[in-house]
Amino acid sequence: MKLITEEMLARAYYRVKPLMSRRLQIIVRSMVARRKRALYGATWPIDPDAGGTPAGFSGWPGGNRFSVVLTHDVDTARGVERCEQLMALEQEMGFRSSFNFVAHDYNVPPELRRKLVEQGFEVGVHGLEHNRKLYESPATFAKHAALINGYLKEWGAVGFRSPCVYHNFEWLHQLDIAYEASAFDTDPFEPQSDGLRTIFPVHQTAVPGREYVVLPYTLPQDFTMFILFREKGIDIWKEKLRWIAEHGGMALLITHPDYMSFNGCRQFDEYPCELYRELLEHIRTEYQGEYCHFLPYEIASFWTERVAFR
Repeated sequence: MKLITEEMLARAYYRVKPLMSRRLQIIVRSMVARRKRALYGATWPIDPDAGGTPAGFSGWPGGNRFSVVLTHDVDTARGVERCEQLMALEQEMGFRSSFNFVAHDYNVPPELRRKLVEQGFEVGVHGLEHNRKLYESPATFAKHAALINGYLKEWGAVGFRSPCVYHNFEWLHQLDIAYEASAFDTDPFEPQSDGLRTIFPVHQTAVPGREYVVLPYTLPQDFTMFILFREKGIDIWKEKLRWIAEHGGMALLITHPDYMSFNGCRQFDEYPCELYRELLEHIRTEYQGEYCHFLPYEIASFWTERVAFR
């Protein structure tokens, strides 16, 4: 009944969403999220049952305690304009990341994609449109999948994240991917809130020859923390990161350049990029020499070669 109710609410929300101002959308989502936060305090931001070590996993390369993976979903044209600033921030701090673009909602400049890859970053596909249409039916998914596979090939990408992190692991075998990143260990605030309850990658093998690795995000999204909950600091990130490190897991984060303010003048749906910088500084100083820093395709390759087939 819970999943049916969530699906009905999601359908209703996305039906009226085009009629709502952006500010009203955020107010509504914030009200729902705050109510859920009170209900799910025992499993968010930390689900105590998500820390179990998978069979066949003997540890991270170099004897490191845990791994760190940084990803960005670029939801709008505003986010595209900020990608290079975000890339520069991460380079300054000694990190790399992946940028996931929506193929049809805005222009994705080829020169931006090339620059990201040339600078050691990664590009992924974030669907054709940033809505829930992809999963409306098997036929719709198959139609979208053919187009998505075209963009994966054109962009030289091997990773996919569904808009709004919807997921159907059976259908996703239709994509030509090494990994998909539309799941999470725990996140009751998403429309499809069925967490994997693990802080490790998961190998999907239902279709021989079209296997892929699921990379769940395990740190709360920036949008949830700073836009819906209006958090003023990064204590939640620090708390979850400490727990992941203690359990030897994968700290995978989704942030959005769309919502980061780089000029000090914030709109109602933005937060200062200094909060993200603070997290990176915390990782590299507090956990120096204790973590592996992967791009998504790198950790998917590691998991496939070193863990999945043991």
